[in-house]
Amino acid sequence: MNALVTGVAGFIGSHLAEGLLERGARVRGLDCFTDYYPRTVKETNLLKLQSHPSFALVERSIQEADLDALLGDVTHVFHLAAQAGVRKSWGRDFAVYTEQNVLATQVLLEASVQRPIERLVYASSSSVYGDDVALPMREDAVPRPVSPYGVTKLAAEHLCHLYFANYGLPAVSLRYFTVYGPRQRPDMGFHRFIRAALADDAIALYGDGEQTRDFTFVSDAVEATIAAGLSGVPGRVYNIGGGSRVSVNHVIQLIGRISRRPLKVEREGKQKGDMRDTYADTSLARADLRFVPRVSLEQGLEAEYRWLSA
Repeated sequence: MNALVTGVAGFIGSHLAEGLLERGARVRGLDCFTDYYPRTVKETNLLKLQSHPSFALVERSIQEADLDALLGDVTHVFHLAAQAGVRKSWGRDFAVYTEQNVLATQVLLEASVQRPIERLVYASSSSVYGDDVALPMREDAVPRPVSPYGVTKLAAEHLCHLYFANYGLPAVSLRYFTVYGPRQRPDMGFHRFIRAALADDAIALYGDGEQTRDFTFVSDAVEATIAAGLSGVPGRVYNIGGGSRVSVNHVIQLIGRISRRPLKVEREGKQKGDMRDTYADTSLARADLRFVPRVSLEQGLEAEYRWLSA
């Protein structure tokens, strides 16, 4: 496998690139180091990759990159580059999300047409579903995102499908459900909660804490992503969830137990665009990708706690 991984310096992208290299693939990583969080964090994510002889980094945006050269001998494309974050996607910043999530995807798809690519795997999000979908969420439900971020992720999904339908591009989309673990972005809940526990600081909890999420450990997300590159059915969308659906209040209790430091919670109002519940029906991923999550929530939280403690 000769793989192109976009967003390679990010949380999931860096883990994915390492997983591909461990399986003997050659990996080109593309990243433009957006300023959503500090560059130094992303450079740390790349430390293990940079010393590997089968890895090469290209620092460019998708729109500015020489995609003819990058895609020259590539067999698999893993498209993880995106502007993240539900809460920042409102107002004027929406232009950044359309540029990074929609336009960048269209440019990459256009450049991939009529190349001998075996799979193009697009990293989507459970945010596409919104709050009007029955639980557990199935891929055939009608998505109604409740955030601008979710709208852009769904738009990119549709672009992947139309390039499959019209050009035969073997695109597969994965709807990740709240991925966590070592290297998790600094703005994400588990990262903030654990840092607060370590520093004996208070955390801001939005809403009543009874909102639930289907949490997915990063190694399980990586296994599913590689499997999608090998055996995902072109044109299909797959839910990738860890099977650990719990409330945020329960997570806070778990972190308190792991850290042996009860968290100080400051409750704030519900944020615009935050979904109430997520829960993945992963039967399609089990059937096609043989996806079975292996890391429990408590095991995963302990791993993230050890990483942040270090």
